[in-house]
Amino acid sequence: MSRNPKSPGPISSGAIPASIRDRSIVLVGLMGSGKSTVGRRLAQRLGMRFADADDEIERAADMKISDIFARFGEAHFRDGERRVIARLLGGKPMVLATGGGAFINEETRALILRDSLCIWLDADIATLVERVGRRSHRPLLKDRDPAEVLRQLAAVRNPIYAEAHLRVSSASTPHDHTVRAIMEALGTWKA
Repeated sequence: MSRNPKSPGPISSGAIPASIRDRSIVLVGLMGSGKSTVGRRLAQRLGMRFADADDEIERAADMKISDIFARFGEAHFRDGERRVIARLLGGKPMVLATGGGAFINEETRALILRDSLCIWLDADIATLVERVGRRSHRPLLKDRDPAEVLRQLAAVRNPIYAEAHLRVSSASTPHDHTVRAIMEALGTWKA
């Protein structure tokens, strides 16, 4: 039985450099850049656990993120987000997808850069707009033009995302292409 080359299985642990095996990989980028979808596939490929910070925050708060924003505001949400990310990074190495604003918080960014290998998934605005249009749960887009919001966010956040250890393009191609690009970047990354 032959494997489908588009969805390879986990690679052997010996093929993963120790500098990667021993720390978590954190994906950052704007909403719609593919952090959760790519993160799940990357974790499977590396044989690591996957976590989505937004899911973990909702579980910890027993509330939806949109409800946390509406009831307590963004500052309260970001504080809880930082605490959840710190807890996750303090455990066994994993692939962690963060929310789009997590890395913008100075304390959270310092924590991620210190305790993980951080990868910025960078995508153009047209790709992001197409992807975020598939879901309606994003508080920052509520009753607003997604293209305009994403352009404004990119102008502010992209220079901060550029502080990540690695930058990988998340184009409008299938997510497996992005996973392969990450694997190539990891293969050449030096701590």
